[in-house]
Amino acid sequence: MTTIMKMMMNMKKTKPVSIFAAAAIALLAAGCAMTPPAQTLPELTYGHLQPIMLQARTLDIVSEYKTPMSAPNVEHRMATSPDMALRRWAADRLRLAGGENIARLTIVDASVIETRLAGQGGLRGAFTNEQSERYQAKLKVRLEILEPNAISRGFAMAEVSRSVTIAEDASLNEREKVWFDLIEALMTDFNVEFEKNIKKFL
Repeated sequence: MTTIMKMMMNMKKTKPVSIFAAAAIALLAAGCAMTPPAQTLPELTYGHLQPIMLQARTLDIVSEYKTPMSAPNVEHRMATSPDMALRRWAADRLRLAGGENIARLTIVDASVIETRLAGQGGLRGAFTNEQSERYQAKLKVRLEILEPNAISRGFAMAEVSRSVTIAEDASLNEREKVWFDLIEALMTDFNVEFEKNIKKFL
C-alpha cells in the first residue's frame, strides 16, 4: 500500500493525474485492502484410531481412477482430495502382520463433481443469497489379499458419497473450507464402512 501512495505522490509532482488513472489506483488500493489472508486448514489424520492388521508382507496401493483435471471435476483443485485423504488413511490405519501374502488397495473412484444450480431468477432471486453449486464427492475402494501366486484369498469393498451446496457469494476461503468439511465427512463415512467390511470379509 505504501508503494501505491508513493506512485500517486510522484504523479502529482510531475503532471496532473487524470481521473481515470486516479480511479484505477484507488481500485487497486481497495483491492489490496480487501484481499483476505490465506487460511490454514487442519490436516486429516487417522493415527488416533486403532490399527487394522492385515495378514500380508506388503501393501500395494493402485489407482484405477484418473482425475480428468477439468470441469466438472474439482478434486484436482482441492488442498485435500479424496485420493490424498484415502492414502493418508491407509498409511495411518493399515498395518502388516507378515506372511507371504500381498495386500492390494485399489482406488476405484475418488471424484468430486461440481454442478451448477439454477437460480430462482426475477425479483426474488435478485434479493436472495442462493446456493449456486453442488459438490458431489465419491470414494470407492477395494482391498484384496493375494497369495504369492496371485490367487485371491478374499476382498472387502466400501463405496461412500457425500454432497454439499455453497452460496453464490462464498469467498475463496469459504469455498475451500466447504471442500475440506466435505472430504472430512466423506472419510468419516468411509472409515466406518470399510473397517466393518474388512472385519467381515478379511
